[in-house]
Amino acid sequence: MTMIETTSVTDLEERPLKPALLRGWRRRCPNCGAGPMLRGYLKVRDACPVCGEELHHHRADDGPAYMTILIVGHLLAPVLLFTYTKFRPEPLVMAVGFTIGTVALSLYLLPRLKGALVALQWANRMHGFGSRAND
Repeated sequence: MTMIETTSVTDLEERPLKPALLRGWRRRCPNCGAGPMLRGYLKVRDACPVCGEELHHHRADDGPAYMTILIVGHLLAPVLLFTYTKFRPEPLVMAVGFTIGTVALSLYLLPRLKGALVALQWANRMHGFGSRAND
């Protein structure tokens, strides 16, 4: 009788969540923290150029966009209300100012939230399904 050896998730090395999330927020490889996770602005690399950790199977999809909208909306809505009630600026000045603020904050948060979400998937060993044809 041959003993078949199986590997369970508990047999694999542990992947701590907090360091992975911090590395992902910095857009670095969740495994080593040295290699860049993203190629360009939002494209996840196939593998880390430093440690070789495969990242191609992690899918963030629309999660970072939804989180960005949620955070930006919750941060800027009270500021908008305060500015309007306290200072009463001209409508065009207020619209231009908040448009610039919204776009800048969104552009800052989006790749960082995507990195954190990919790192969360990596730490929990959540691998995406499907083919690479949808990229």
